[in-house]
Amino acid sequence: MILDCAIIGGGPAGLTAGLYTTRGGLQNVVMFEKGMPGGQITQSSEIENYPGVTGEISGMDLMIPWPAQCQKFGLKHEMVEVKRVSKDGDIFKIHKEDGTTAEAYSVIVCTGSSPRRAGFAGEDELFGRGVSTCATCDGFFYKGKEVAVIGGGDTALEEALYLAKICSKVYLIHRRDSFRSAPNTVERIKRTQNIELVLNSTPQEVYGDAMGVTGLLVKNTDGETRDIKALGVFVFVGNDINNQTLIQENGSFLCEMNKAGEVVVDINMKTSVKGLFAAGDMRLNAPKQVVCAAGDGAVAALGAISYVDELLNH
Repeated sequence: MILDCAIIGGGPAGLTAGLYTTRGGLQNVVMFEKGMPGGQITQSSEIENYPGVTGEISGMDLMIPWPAQCQKFGLKHEMVEVKRVSKDGDIFKIHKEDGTTAEAYSVIVCTGSSPRRAGFAGEDELFGRGVSTCATCDGFFYKGKEVAVIGGGDTALEEALYLAKICSKVYLIHRRDSFRSAPNTVERIKRTQNIELVLNSTPQEVYGDAMGVTGLLVKNTDGETRDIKALGVFVFVGNDINNQTLIQENGSFLCEMNKAGEVVVDINMKTSVKGLFAAGDMRLNAPKQVVCAAGDGAVAALGAISYVDELLNH
């Protein structure tokens, strides 16, 4: 059976695409997601800028109802990793990790992005033993202890605020003297007494013992090195695009990409390949916000419905 639409990825973009394609009339739609649906946002400790949601809510709580809503209209979820998407004539082939393939008339790729490593000494060796990219996942282990947060964007500051509720002290390390975060978030940081700003500084080395991290060396722009005795180091320095599914056997990409590895799309989320759409954090100039990813998914779904209808009925 050829699918009307294959959706690769189960974050906000993929789930919204699944909702709109099925509710919009496509009959055979499968969302391929190797884990539980919800995406990277499920690791966020607090969401306060999703329209219509008031009060404190975690990313996990925000996303819990989404899969059930989609499945009500017929979306199927196949829990398998997609290794590659290719195209033969009008038919896309979905190459799965288990060696099997599926075929589809249209594809919406929503594989998002992954937290980037900062690149300082000891980061990889101690990852999972004191170095983390998820405060919600690992913050509890440092209750009443001192930790460091590296980064200067919205995620770094929001997670620093979350950790400040658990930990005795949070060192917020940023390479500049100002933040790229929302002004109200910056003000909350400055008002939080157990957050110490370590500005104009970059991490040089995280060190530890058999039990895990015991400290972090940072260097400021004057060349001075400081030894911070933090037991946990949380890294929030951006994301890398998950575009591996679009790499072909010859090493080229299935569709046009920019230098940053983002998928080039038009305003309708159409790629350079007919029937192939990209939505969410992996597409060109993505704002990397849940509401924007959801909007992308809806737009891509409407495009897929139109494309499949024209392909099969004309």
